[in-house]
Amino acid sequence: MATRRRVIQAAVTGGAFVLLPSGIEFVPARLSSPAGRTALDPERIGKYRTRLVVPPVMPRSDRGSEGGIDHYSIGARQFRQQMLPPGLPATTVWGYGSTGQAGTFHSPSFTLEARVGTPVRVRWKNELLDRSGHHLPHLLPVDPTLHWANPPGGTGERDGHPMFRSTPGPYTGPVPIATHLHGGQNTEESDGYPEAWYLPEAVDIPAGYARVGTYYDVYKHKAAAAYGVTWNPGEAVFQYANDERAATLWFHDHALGVTRLNVYAGLAGFYLLRGGPADLPDGVLPGPAPRPGDPPGRSYYEIPLVIQDRSFYEDGSLLYPAGRAVFDGFKGPYVPGSDVPPIWNPEFFGDTMVVNGRTWPVLDVERRRYRLRVLNGCNARFLILKVVAHPAAHRPADPAVALWQLGSEGGFLPAPVQLEQLLIAPAERADVIIDFTSVPAGTALYLINEGPDSAFKGGRAGTDFVPANPSTTGQVLKFVVQSHTSPDTSVPPSQLTLPPLVPLGTVDCIRRVSLNEQNSTVLPHVGPREALLGTVDGHGKPVLMRWDDPVTENPALGATEVWEIHNFTADAHPIHVHEVQFQVVDRRKFGQKATLPPEPSERGFKDTVIAYPGTVTRLKATFDRAGLFVWHCHMLEHEDNEMMRPYRVGPTQTTAPKNPQGLSSTGVPDPAPSPASSMDMQPDPPHGAAAGFSARRNPGH
Repeated sequence: MATRRRVIQAAVTGGAFVLLPSGIEFVPARLSSPAGRTALDPERIGKYRTRLVVPPVMPRSDRGSEGGIDHYSIGARQFRQQMLPPGLPATTVWGYGSTGQAGTFHSPSFTLEARVGTPVRVRWKNELLDRSGHHLPHLLPVDPTLHWANPPGGTGERDGHPMFRSTPGPYTGPVPIATHLHGGQNTEESDGYPEAWYLPEAVDIPAGYARVGTYYDVYKHKAAAAYGVTWNPGEAVFQYANDERAATLWFHDHALGVTRLNVYAGLAGFYLLRGGPADLPDGVLPGPAPRPGDPPGRSYYEIPLVIQDRSFYEDGSLLYPAGRAVFDGFKGPYVPGSDVPPIWNPEFFGDTMVVNGRTWPVLDVERRRYRLRVLNGCNARFLILKVVAHPAAHRPADPAVALWQLGSEGGFLPAPVQLEQLLIAPAERADVIIDFTSVPAGTALYLINEGPDSAFKGGRAGTDFVPANPSTTGQVLKFVVQSHTSPDTSVPPSQLTLPPLVPLGTVDCIRRVSLNEQNSTVLPHVGPREALLGTVDGHGKPVLMRWDDPVTENPALGATEVWEIHNFTADAHPIHVHEVQFQVVDRRKFGQKATLPPEPSERGFKDTVIAYPGTVTRLKATFDRAGLFVWHCHMLEHEDNEMMRPYRVGPTQTTAPKNPQGLSSTGVPDPAPSPASSMDMQPDPPHGAAAGFSARRNPGH
């Protein structure tokens, strides 16, 4: 019997400054097969030998701010980047950059700076081509047996679940992309819908391939009508209104069934929205942050940090599993002997920590306060971050300085929250201040990770789960404290008054949704073969739904709803709802009436929430933009294999670009949403799911 959730180790057998990516070079050549390459032992990667890259600001296109709109032309390209320390090979990655300036391509991307009230228009281009205009294959193994974009299926079978008579190898054709602004509140044609992908405009697209996804032309025409823009082959033009609260957003690829691979390859970056009534005046918080035209060597005191786990081969290339056996040892049968995907892994945990595109970097900090915009950019890894004096200290380690969290995904919290450690799930962001004022010059401090090297279930490090390996994935970033070069005039976090929150309105209805996993139906002891969302029936049992099942979440335009997320799985999941910012209401374990309020650091607006196993997590949102969007788990391996569902705000369509493919997989209709008056708890889900819930932001306290 295959062992479920086997921990994956990817050894599979002076002040901050902008560091421009001078080590990047364009790579037109196609990668060879991974056969014969050896995994790089993370213990051989020297730590704290390279400076942290502080992402510069993405330059606008030559149209600048024409018509009161900030214009950008941003492409996705393949290039080489020195992620590993000097002396080890460079890594071929994908990343975004300004199409007119080759030196701006980096992974993670340069930062898009936006202002509340000033729209941003981005021409997103798929430039995954060689110099001859031929398409580049994926850097990583694509499982073509999933429900995915499926360009080889043509217009009739695109965005489908292809059938094979024998186990296929990885897909090697042109790669689809669709960029999503995560946390934005925009109209449907600018969302980056998973079925609105597009291939590069290559000279060698095979005959019969679909070049665009099912919804691409629908949104192309909507964008033309709304903004007068033209989408050329190999691109899409999105407009972001920027009429929400100032916040830490990010953008990443979202193409159907390949998001885990496109993001792992490097397609991600920050989008910082500033200004408006929900921001603070300049000078109150630590700054400056990078700005266009900054001189070389300028010191920054506001720094974005994207933390990712990656694995490498000895030749420097990215390592991602090419088969299911890496996860649990299951070597088949696959097609046609079972329904288990041959390449897809239910989760993947790299063995090397990467911050802003460098492995285990170092940051010189002055004796003053720093504002860090932290993003968990891992595919599946939950992070528990802490600043300590000794990087290999026994876990759980004693904190050396506090973390002050000011904001979450939707902007500032009601008040600053002092933390010893920060639990942050994939896709969550935290706006944090660290105060080095009282730390003697010459001191070295370390940002460590005490989250597990496996799926997170809740609980306490060292008690409920084994913390990350202290010599590898348990270390993240080194701070070296220097004397300050100028006075720090920012306000101490304990004395800050943050902008007020406007509460959401009266609840119109309650919906009950579910998180599920399913083992093989042919080999029942092998699993999971897919992760699914769904609804909850009148008996408290899950109704499993797949991506192509009819829409079951259909809020009225302007409605405020409570969604009750029932987690029937053994693991915690970060659940993201597109194009809304919600508030966490409470949580309760299965079988209990008592509820737990959100943690203080969850009491602002959010777009991603941790749903613990054996627990009902409730969130409240107002759906004020009509259109077709998605909600999903942000463990990207889950999202890519059915743990994503469309939802529609406003009236349902009478016609669609393609025919719906039948009723739900269980054949059971979704119960009608509960009216707002039925806020009392509904029947409980069955008992037996793991219930490892604990206080969210300070496990163990």
